[in-house]
Amino acid sequence: MNGLFRNLAAVIAGFVLLAAVTTPQASAETKTLRIAKQFGISYLPLVLLEEQKLIEKHGKELGVDVSVEWLRFTGGSGMNEAILSGNLDFASGGVGPLLTIWGKTQNNFKVKGVTSFNAMPIILNTNNSNVKSIKDFTEKDKIALPAVKSSIQAVTLQIAAEKAFGKGQANKLDSITISLGHPDGQAALLSGRSEVTGHFTAAPFAYDELADPRVHKVLDSYEVLGGPHTYNSVWATSKFHDENPKVIKAFLAALEESLAFIKAEPLKAAEIWVKAEKSKLTPEQAAALITKPENEWTLTPKKIVDYADFMYSTGAISAKPASWKDVFFEDIHHLPGS
Repeated sequence: MNGLFRNLAAVIAGFVLLAAVTTPQASAETKTLRIAKQFGISYLPLVLLEEQKLIEKHGKELGVDVSVEWLRFTGGSGMNEAILSGNLDFASGGVGPLLTIWGKTQNNFKVKGVTSFNAMPIILNTNNSNVKSIKDFTEKDKIALPAVKSSIQAVTLQIAAEKAFGKGQANKLDSITISLGHPDGQAALLSGRSEVTGHFTAAPFAYDELADPRVHKVLDSYEVLGGPHTYNSVWATSKFHDENPKVIKAFLAALEESLAFIKAEPLKAAEIWVKAEKSKLTPEQAAALITKPENEWTLTPKKIVDYADFMYSTGAISAKPASWKDVFFEDIHHLPGS
């Protein structure tokens, strides 16, 4: 009888141990979510997540007690290094760095997009009165953009160059581009004393520059791509995504709430952004940018395949997605992306 009880106890203990190992628990998910953001009003949705603690709110609703650590970067390449070294969970930036890291990690980290959060044009401005199109830039000019060759600005400039100079000329202007964060690029362009005569940037920097009578627009990305495209997305490794399903769900729910708030209360959203970013813009000026018809606040990825096809054709990425869904996790596959 004692032997029977001992065997029964051993079986029960085994089941308890198996349950402990195989049953998913909220405690298994990360306690701290590390998110990177960059400069500019395009990151308004992420600023609202931070200021209104929306991720923490939705996490609690899902039974996950997560704190969020916000980090600031000036370009996508640095974020990609951080995410691969395990020092960052979510990177955020343009389509260029997203596709770059997606292509490079197909056989290991399998980095994919979690979601997009806007569609906005990027604008190439110049203070050189002789430049009417990109064909007019010379070796005496320098075009500032967040990251040479890999940023969405750099890739868009390459697409424009191939259209202007012909097939195989995508890198025609690469030699006159330099890496500068948006604030530094703007300062250099407006100083009039810098080698920088062009700046490929986005709101609010692009519109601030155009308010200066010395500056004019050369082109914008909607013209180059033939319509609205995703500007900013968020991406992560497959390991992080798969191990933190509730955190992912909380993040997406929080982001949806922030986008709805922007559309419903643009002035209030602008006030939060101006205060948080210590912007020189008034809330009214920021709200005017937020509500410009060309600026769309959406989770839906747009023209991802267009960018990917071009980057694959130039050798910038070694893999070619058959669909935008190859680049993003399944959480947003229900959206009408492209």
